[in-house]
Amino acid sequence: MKLPLFQIDAFTDKIFGGNPACVVPLQNWLPDEILLKIAKENAVAETAFFVDKGEKIHLRWFTPEIEMDLCGHATLATAHCLHSILNDPRKEIIFETLSGDLIITIQNDFYFMDFPSRMPVASELPLLIQQSLNIQPKEVFKSRDYVLVYDSEEVIRNVKIDRQTFDQINLDPGGVVITSVGNNSDFVSRYFTPQSSILEDPVTGSSHCSLIPFWSSRLNKNHLDAIQVSERTGVLKCQNKKDRVIVGGKAKTYAVGNLWIE
Repeated sequence: MKLPLFQIDAFTDKIFGGNPACVVPLQNWLPDEILLKIAKENAVAETAFFVDKGEKIHLRWFTPEIEMDLCGHATLATAHCLHSILNDPRKEIIFETLSGDLIITIQNDFYFMDFPSRMPVASELPLLIQQSLNIQPKEVFKSRDYVLVYDSEEVIRNVKIDRQTFDQINLDPGGVVITSVGNNSDFVSRYFTPQSSILEDPVTGSSHCSLIPFWSSRLNKNHLDAIQVSERTGVLKCQNKKDRVIVGGKAKTYAVGNLWIE
C-alpha cells in the first residue's frame, strides 16, 4: 500500500526551525499498531493521521511510543498540509479529535487553533523531578503537565535535565514545562517528556493550553506573544478566551513523498 507522506516544520517560517511533524492522509483508518509503527519509523516527535469525513476531518496523533490526546504542532502541520499542499479551499477546518472538536482558522500565513484551556493549579513537585533539575523552580503548578515557573529567560535557557533520573517518572501523557517572562516576548518556555525518544520537544502547542491562561492572569492581558526557546525555536501567537485558548503560528513544508506498507 502506497500512502502520501508530508514533513512540515510547525511554529516557524524557516526550514529547520520550529517543530517537525509528519502528516499522513488516509482514506480509511489502518490498525493502531500500523499507525504506531509508521510514527516510530518517521522518528519525529509526532505523526498526524487524518481521514476527511466531509464536514469534519478525523485527526489522530502518534508519537513513536503512544497515541496522544492532543498535539498542537502536528495539528498546525495538518492544517498547513491541507491548505498549502493539498489545496483544500476551507479557511476554517474542524478536526474531530480525542480532545473534542478543534477549529483551525487560516488567516494569511497564520494558522490559529482553538484549543481547550487548562489553567494549572498550585502543586507539589515530585521528588524525582526535583532531583532531575540542575536549577529548582520558584513556583510549581499542575494541569495535564507540571508547570515550573522561573525568574528569567536566562535561567530557562540554562536549565538542564538529568535524563537517567527524569526517565524514572511516568507522566503519561503529560510532561514538564518550564517557563518565565520573556526578554523579547510575553513569556518563554521549554518542554520535556520523560521516557520519550525525544527528551525536549522543540515547540509544544498543547502546553500552551496551560501557559496561556496562566500568563494571561499574571500579566493581565489576553493577547500574548510566546517563544519556546529550544534549539530549533518556536514562535506562537496566543489569545486567552475564558475556557478556550487560541494558539497560532506559521509553518513550512520540508518534504513531500510517499511511504509503502504491506
